[in-house]
Amino acid sequence: MAGNIPEVKLGMIAVSRDCFVISISENRRKAVGEECRKLGIELFEAPTVVENENDALKAIDEVKKAGCNSLVVFLGNFGPETPETLIARYFDGPVMYVAAAEERGDNLINGRGDAYCGMLNCSYNLGLRKLAAYIPEYPVGDAPACARMISEFIPVARTIIGVRNLKIITFGPRPQDFFACNAPIKALYDIGVEIEENSELDLLVSYRDHAGDKRIEGIVKEMAEELGTGDTYPDLLPRMAQFEITLLDWAETHKGARKYVVFADKCWPAFPEEFGFEPCYVNSRLASRGIPVACEVDIYGALSEFIGTCVTASPVTLLDINNTVPRDMYESEIKGKYSYALEDTFMGFHCGNTPFCRLSGGAIKYQLIQNRILENGGTPDFTRGTLEGDIAPGEITFFRLHSNADTSLQAYICQGEILPVKTRSFGGIGVFAIPEMGRFYRHVLIGKRYPHHGAVAFGHAGRALHAVFTYLGVKDIAFNQPKGMLYSDECPF
Repeated sequence: MAGNIPEVKLGMIAVSRDCFVISISENRRKAVGEECRKLGIELFEAPTVVENENDALKAIDEVKKAGCNSLVVFLGNFGPETPETLIARYFDGPVMYVAAAEERGDNLINGRGDAYCGMLNCSYNLGLRKLAAYIPEYPVGDAPACARMISEFIPVARTIIGVRNLKIITFGPRPQDFFACNAPIKALYDIGVEIEENSELDLLVSYRDHAGDKRIEGIVKEMAEELGTGDTYPDLLPRMAQFEITLLDWAETHKGARKYVVFADKCWPAFPEEFGFEPCYVNSRLASRGIPVACEVDIYGALSEFIGTCVTASPVTLLDINNTVPRDMYESEIKGKYSYALEDTFMGFHCGNTPFCRLSGGAIKYQLIQNRILENGGTPDFTRGTLEGDIAPGEITFFRLHSNADTSLQAYICQGEILPVKTRSFGGIGVFAIPEMGRFYRHVLIGKRYPHHGAVAFGHAGRALHAVFTYLGVKDIAFNQPKGMLYSDECPF
């Protein structure tokens, strides 16, 4: 995953209100730093404890010189409201605020810090200045608790840094009848993402220019080793290797001032016949390296995948919220074995873009639907190239960050699992189970007009994703609400 997601370099600045003994904050900061190191968290402690605005500038300079790209502001005592919040304005990176709990019942006169109170004024002042910051769910604790909160900040910081340094590269317009994946780009600029939109012809010209590239042979060998017995069409690998090199070279030469790149590419109907294959397997390989390639020019799908990649520091995928689980299949393989109703289950599917490492077993196959349309259902040639297989069971988070037509951002997050149930179908596909999915489907996905694509992170990442979306200023963050908790448009009768 190295190279296309950020490395977090954490700094910590302690603050102190000048009517408190400065050593309270300083000593508590040192204790938090020690607890962080016990957890394997390396962070630079700014030697200056901030009491005024000049101290704030000095401490920021210290962490910048130390190479820090993310910051913890630690309220060791009540803290100075103006200087401590200006830190978030002048530091160019994600900022977390956390406060010290009182330590001992026999030290509540000279040793009391009142940071519990100070955090209220801190958040009030951040709001007055319209400054974004990460504040944990319960942001006050002793040194071990603060260290644990800092550990939860790291994936959030990694993602914010990534988004602010991201370029989304697209090829082609959305396919006809896929307007649900609308992509107003203003909302991308609002959160600091750049975009470069290109024609499919640009990609085709670049692909042809890579014919005979000396690197193709090495990529073919890599592919064959990865696929093993799933290498069902060895003759296809050189075409796909040429395409992989084309995308990687384009990313390198077009990222410009940005550090990180993702793609959103048009993959049908013209692509397979003109390029000679389906791009799915190549897309899966790039996703496994932290460079998601969203299908069907789904720009916000690509952004969502990148966010999931940064949060989990591991490969993700993009799937259609695709089809119901047949009742007979539910009755025979799910009911009584798992605590899910039929409406809690569905199948997540895409043609074959899920990384090989996320499949129970994968093989190169052909796109059945495109074969019917483009090759009249005959022996497949250029409709080959999908990576197909059942997605491995385990915990997942289904989510999406999306722009409405009016360019306002909204998001959803729901945690669940992929069940160890054979799908009996084609593509990269899995049987998903999410508590209260039926209600979520109706009142969030349909009610809030989301498209059919969702990003899938492997593991439960809802807490970090919620923090990321909040930091980015997303006001509407939906989730699969439990029974008894009605959606705003849900009938109570």
